[in-house]
Amino acid sequence: MAKLSLFERRRRRVRTALKARAGGRPRLSVHRSGRHIYAQIIDDAAGRTLAAASTLGSKGGSNVDAAAKVGSTLAEAAKKAGVTSVVFDRGGYLFHGRVKALADAAREGGLEF
Repeated sequence: MAKLSLFERRRRRVRTALKARAGGRPRLSVHRSGRHIYAQIIDDAAGRTLAAASTLGSKGGSNVDAAAKVGSTLAEAAKKAGVTSVVFDRGGYLFHGRVKALADAAREGGLEF
């Protein structure tokens, strides 16, 4: 087996801990690239995405304000889908900057995690 990068090790560690305490709740998964940030709420039991939001369609790209907008948009989409409580999957990303801004905005929008 090839040696895993630090990012991949952190990602697997986070995902394993989430599965242990998810309790059947959907997962709010975050992906961050240099240009955009993406978030989706996934029901792992059914294997489908319940709600999603990203910075793809908007201008403003990859800053903290854009991430906060994605978080609030995702919270609205989750309410329409009937989701109120999720587990936060930050992947291998550290919880600061854009990832933290997205999480805080989603909490303000009504999601519980």
